[in-house]
Amino acid sequence: MIDLNRVCLLVAVISSLLVLARTWRGRDRHGSWRIAAVVVLGITGVAWLLVRGQAGYISAGAWFALLFVPTIGLRKMDELTARRRYRTAAQLGRLLTIVHPSADLREQVAYLELLQSRAHEPNTLPPSGHMPQDRHHFRRASAVFAFIVLNVVAFLIEISSGDWRDPLVLHQLGALEPYAVLVEGEYWRMFSALFLHGGAAHLMFNLFALYVLGPPLERSISAVRFSLCYLLSGLGSSAGVVLLTLLGATRTVQLVGASGCIMGIVGGMAAFLLRHRAAPNSRQRLANIALIVGIQVVFDLTTPQVSMAAHVCGFITGFVVVLVLAPRSTTAPAH
Repeated sequence: MIDLNRVCLLVAVISSLLVLARTWRGRDRHGSWRIAAVVVLGITGVAWLLVRGQAGYISAGAWFALLFVPTIGLRKMDELTARRRYRTAAQLGRLLTIVHPSADLREQVAYLELLQSRAHEPNTLPPSGHMPQDRHHFRRASAVFAFIVLNVVAFLIEISSGDWRDPLVLHQLGALEPYAVLVEGEYWRMFSALFLHGGAAHLMFNLFALYVLGPPLERSISAVRFSLCYLLSGLGSSAGVVLLTLLGATRTVQLVGASGCIMGIVGGMAAFLLRHRAAPNSRQRLANIALIVGIQVVFDLTTPQVSMAAHVCGFITGFVVVLVLAPRSTTAPAH
């Protein structure tokens, strides 16, 4: 069973350290991110000394408020600005300055207020040709929504079948077991295991990652290609674990989860951005992917309940699938 407190602690610490590494030599505009990361690490240290059993949850709360919310909020501000919803974007920006009081953000809010004051003046606003048409996160991301639903339905079946912590129950439902695949020929387990999870926390982490990472890739390569990337990455992840177990490179008794598929999405996005590296912000998005991979590697190395082999094989499979299938002429990923 995954220790949620440990997971939260690792996510907060590793992501904060990586933010520091990425911004330490940056220009002054990165100062607020460095300060936020240092504050998160400081809160984590104090919590670890005083209430170790709850330190992960406390550090995750600080990480969520000081690093995650500003990142998502700034992205939302860009979307609102592109739709010419300057008043709403400025209001959101003022709220974000509470947890992210950077000079750049204050200047952006002031600029949005200026745009709002000129909203009814002709020939003073940016052209509307680049305004995104998707007002809902799942609009044009039907495959992501379908996979989220499938995973939730599978989990409901899982908990209705008995104690999901019981290896026998997971075995009956189709958990990946290399011995059963290699000796008994139960190859279907390489697919069924992708929709099973070791508890609600495991499910929610994977679904959240799918919700955040999936739509940009699907909107860039189409629902059909995204579905192929998701499923083939999962199968590549399972096959890699079975092969590495056969070679004696890893020891896996039983494995469940969609994390191989999720890492396939990350690999697929990396392949897409490399192919379209001349597109705006591609380098920044590749740096974000490197951040995700870095967090995952450290997490895998420090958490015995997870399979690094599954994640690596999923990432490689997704990278290859998108590199082969992705259209060569398209727009950059939309966030």
